[in-house]
Amino acid sequence: MTQVNIRMDDVLKNRADALFKELGLNMTTAITMFIRQAVRQGAIPFEVAIKEDPFYTESNMRVLRKAIQDANEGKLTAHELIED
Repeated sequence: MTQVNIRMDDVLKNRADALFKELGLNMTTAITMFIRQAVRQGAIPFEVAIKEDPFYTESNMRVLRKAIQDANEGKLTAHELIED
C-alpha cells in the first residue's frame, strides 16, 4: 500500500467530501475508483473538454456559409432601417 498526497482548493475539497459522503464514499475510495477506471479504460474515464462556443456549432456554421454564399451570389435583399 502506498500513500499519495495531493493539494487542492479547500472549498473544492469540502464540496467533494460532502458529495462523496452522500454517496456513501470517502475521498480515498472516490479517488481510487477514478484511478481504477482510468487504468481499465486506458484514458480519463469521462470527457475532458472546453465548453463549446455556440457561435461555432456546426449548425450555425452552415447558416453562416449559406449566408456568405447568398451574399456572393447577389441574393440579398436590402431593407430600410426604421427607427421609432
